[in-house]
Amino acid sequence: MSLTSLYPVLCCSDVAAARDFYVTWFGFDVTFEADWYVSLRRTSWELALVDATHPTVPDAYRGRPAGGLLLNLEVDDVDAEWERLVVRGGLPAALDLRSEGFGQRHFIVTAPDAVLVDVITPIEPSAEYAAMFAELTG
Repeated sequence: MSLTSLYPVLCCSDVAAARDFYVTWFGFDVTFEADWYVSLRRTSWELALVDATHPTVPDAYRGRPAGGLLLNLEVDDVDAEWERLVVRGGLPAALDLRSEGFGQRHFIVTAPDAVLVDVITPIEPSAEYAAMFAELTG
């Protein structure tokens, strides 16, 4: 298989509200927009939104927004993003800013449809977790 692209498509109860959230808070640009589907891009990163009730969503899954999905966004400076999004921006934190032994400093905010956005800066893991990381070769 020759994979040319991979991006999540979130089932939404309100596509416009979800679009506004990702554009306003995370700097995505709209690359395609219909009333039932929006394609977003930020540099090489893509995200799409679909109306959960649209006929392209299989019957067994139609009407189910993406709630419970955890979307990880790695950033250069998580402390600056905490300040921008939560302290100054007023987004409520689902998880306060903290450092984790498994090698992340992060916080979580909630996007429309109960999608959790985990904003992360990798940090040095504790010795306990460092041993669990696989060594990747070329």
